[in-house]
Amino acid sequence: MTHPDTTEVGNTDHEDRALVARIARGDRSALEQLYRRHAGWLTARLESRCSDPDLVDMAVQDTFVSVWRTARKYRGDGAVGAWLWGIAIRRLIDHLRKRRPTPVAPETVQALDRAMTFEDTLIDNGTHGPLGPALRELHPDLRAVLIATAIDGLSTREAARLLGVPQGTVKTRLMRARQHLQETLS
Repeated sequence: MTHPDTTEVGNTDHEDRALVARIARGDRSALEQLYRRHAGWLTARLESRCSDPDLVDMAVQDTFVSVWRTARKYRGDGAVGAWLWGIAIRRLIDHLRKRRPTPVAPETVQALDRAMTFEDTLIDNGTHGPLGPALRELHPDLRAVLIATAIDGLSTREAARLLGVPQGTVKTRLMRARQHLQETLS
């Protein structure tokens, strides 16, 4: 799994933008290159939100099919990686909507609690300044809701589907998370 660090983002994003421009012109090899550059970290981030590897794989594949179909619409307002992530998380939500909820084994929940996510790495590295320690103190359920809504940009309804809890629970957890952060940071 590789994801460009902050020292490489400018160079990498410039190369990614060139690949997207080539994809927009119908260059399949550019799509293959973009896939090789980004599929690994997209898969890892999606796996931190969904324990079904088949759904994650379908979401990643659908992401690049969507890139192939919509590359001409890419406006270049943000980093290509962020654009890809937006597509990927929406594709995962689409697949989750199609599936009926299935019970999650307690071992899976415990394994997910122990797993180091991309966001945990950012927090541990102090990327968020004083926000990092406050986020680390949050209960994992509260942090998951905050990440799904604030970082991934999902609605409370989408976050509820992703996390497998009722929408009201997401709203309550989000309220508690914000309250905890306000108290901790003031």
